[in-house]
Amino acid sequence: MYVRVQSLAARHRFPMHRHRWHQLIYAISGSLTVAVQDHWVVISPEQAIWIPAGVEHAVGSTHGAEFRSLYVDAKTRVAMPAGSAVVKITPLMRELILEAAGTGTKADARVYRNKVCQLILAHLPRLSLLKMSLPWPRTPMLRQICEALYMAPADPRSMADWGSQLGASSRTLTRHFQEDVGLTFREWKRRMRLVKSLELLGAGLSVTATSLTLGYGSTSAFSFMFMREMGYSPRQHLVASG
Repeated sequence: MYVRVQSLAARHRFPMHRHRWHQLIYAISGSLTVAVQDHWVVISPEQAIWIPAGVEHAVGSTHGAEFRSLYVDAKTRVAMPAGSAVVKITPLMRELILEAAGTGTKADARVYRNKVCQLILAHLPRLSLLKMSLPWPRTPMLRQICEALYMAPADPRSMADWGSQLGASSRTLTRHFQEDVGLTFREWKRRMRLVKSLELLGAGLSVTATSLTLGYGSTSAFSFMFMREMGYSPRQHLVASG
């Protein structure tokens, strides 16, 4: 296993690619948007994403991010999911990753780093799995809707409004959306707002600014949604990220 120190400037991305090694992507500051097959995932310093060897993925950042990539030899036995998965980063794992990335290259440092990496491999399977992915449609018309909403999450247009604009009936779009994505349009918008909130908070926006950007009528309404989905408040999220 080895650790790579990486960074992404605002609005930059690594296009779709794959590795022969397993990869754990962890943002130590800022937030990353990771596209894996037909799902988008936003990770901030509380989460990381596990990507098995050979799985196509792209990595980008809207506001810039500093991150660490852990590459694990595909021949190494590690009890991680066969598919991509978002995991919760513990304080211990964070410190181990930072330690492994900063040990230097001298011979005595390599011996120490190998020991740290062994601890990382032992701790990986103990990380909790999180349901943080945002499914993305394959149908071009539906992708157009989702891309527009992700860029402007406060957009109030209903499926009927989108149907009128795109020349399709609301009933047809609604049926195709659920078949393609596995969620209703309303459920998808709710999850999209949660994922987008992690990106905005990770970029340093205040709770109030984030709630307004997402289109919530009040900060309390946004905070209630966030607490219900995440188990802690957006202000606690900001403190943990800072």
